Amino acid sequence: MGFYRRNDSFSRPASFGPKPVEVGKEYEVDIKEISRRGEGIARVEGFVVFVPNTKAGDHVKIKVTNVSNRFASGEVIQ
Repeated sequence: MGFYRRNDSFSRPASFGPKPVEVGKEYEVDIKEISRRGEGIARVEGFVVFVPNTKAGDHVKIKVTNVSNRFASGEVIQ
């Protein structure tokens, strides 16, 4: 599997190989930025996860609800 250098960190190409997240699993993430649609954006091993109802700076526990080739979606759990 190839790796490429982006923003001084190594990431795996988004559309190749197994994803670092799975539907139904829980992860603790930091919301680093906000998408154009207003969803929080977190990354798990470089893989983008969109999390609604969050803001930049939040540290939340999420449950992944959907995984596609390029990104995943999750929801905050408590």
